[in-house]
Amino acid sequence: MRVALEVAISFFLAAGGLFALAGAIGLARLPDFFMRLHAPTKATTLGVGGALIASMLYFVGSGRPVVHEVLITLFLFLTAPVSALMLAKAALQLRLASQAKLPDAAPPGRAAPPSDGEKG
Repeated sequence: MRVALEVAISFFLAAGGLFALAGAIGLARLPDFFMRLHAPTKATTLGVGGALIASMLYFVGSGRPVVHEVLITLFLFLTAPVSALMLAKAALQLRLASQAKLPDAAPPGRAAPPSDGEKG
């Protein structure tokens, strides 16, 4: 039983580390604010979540309650999306430019959206 617990802990630590690494690479490599905002809010949250699950499993195996880890997880999963939303709203308010490529025309089979002068 102990070996299975250690394998599970190792899996969650490795998975959490890979998610955190992906989030860090995305933060460093993506070209603009809106794209950079996506990487840490998703991938890094999952990375910290993996480390917290590994910590919970480790301390459950040693007989200690895992109240601290549960509270940290709840706090992280509640505050990360809210802070990302606030940062995105602030960037939109400041009219920060995005480098994302937008499609020029509507996809096949769909009507093009009305222009500014048309009502639709």
